[in-house]
Amino acid sequence: MNRLRGFGRFWWDFVVGDDWRLALGGAVALGLTALVAGLGWSAWWVAPTVIVAVLVFSVARAGHTYAGKAAANAPSSRR
Repeated sequence: MNRLRGFGRFWWDFVVGDDWRLALGGAVALGLTALVAGLGWSAWWVAPTVIVAVLVFSVARAGHTYAGKAAANAPSSRR
């Protein structure tokens, strides 16, 4: 049972990693690509578009978090 649990943890860390939102974005990209292709439309553009949007959102979120922490740790300008 420990080997099975370890195998599951490996795959969870490999797929999800540090941010579950990126893993969810990848799954959504694959699902939307399959849906669009299933409708008979050209679907080559769906996954790259969704992935770029997810990455932009992730970087913006991380930048906002970093900026908030930097502002909180900045020395006071009062004298």
